[in-house]
Amino acid sequence: MYFDGMYILIIIAFIFSLWAQFRVKGTFNKWAQVGNESGMTGYDAARHMLDSNGLDDVPIEPVPGALSDHYDPIHRVVRLSEPVYYERSISAISVACHEVGHAIQHKEHYPMLTLRHRIFPIVNIASGIAPFLLIAGLLFQAFNLIGLGIIFFSATVFFQLITLPVEFNASNRARRVMVEEGYIRNNEERGVAKVLNAAALTYVAAALISLLELIRYIGIFNSRDE
Repeated sequence: MYFDGMYILIIIAFIFSLWAQFRVKGTFNKWAQVGNESGMTGYDAARHMLDSNGLDDVPIEPVPGALSDHYDPIHRVVRLSEPVYYERSISAISVACHEVGHAIQHKEHYPMLTLRHRIFPIVNIASGIAPFLLIAGLLFQAFNLIGLGIIFFSATVFFQLITLPVEFNASNRARRVMVEEGYIRNNEERGVAKVLNAAALTYVAAALISLLELIRYIGIFNSRDE
């Protein structure tokens, strides 16, 4: 019953993840059709937010693709997808300011972001090894391999969990600056919130799936004594 229940929960979480991905695309596309009253492009908003926070040395680069926006902490570059970089929509300035939020976190040494950067090399290795250990352990009923796989997989889950406050904090910073600096008007806050909240759901869904899978593997490991 335990494993049946866990499988059901994982399936539900997977469906939630698909819905979250569908929603973020739908929400972005909806508010990409709504121009912001300030007339700022995503680039304009990002540049202004960077400069006003003492980050005038951080460049902004357009990149191809949709929703490919990110902040590169190694090269200290904000990269915005072309629809965000060039457009004057609610979606464009929301996403652009969110990515700048990460740049500000980097400057201020936001603890969760610093921790995520430090453990990334370990997690990168662990995430590649964990599946092979878990699969081999399950196939051969080798509980020592399952146990080792759980340790490696736990690092991945921990990384995803600490990503949540990083993303929510970046969105909160973006919303606060957008209001205080006049990037948006009061009637536009609802659209900004919907765009940023939809994006956050994808991280929540990914973390939830990984956490449930980890619990399932721990349950399998503990069953060796039954």
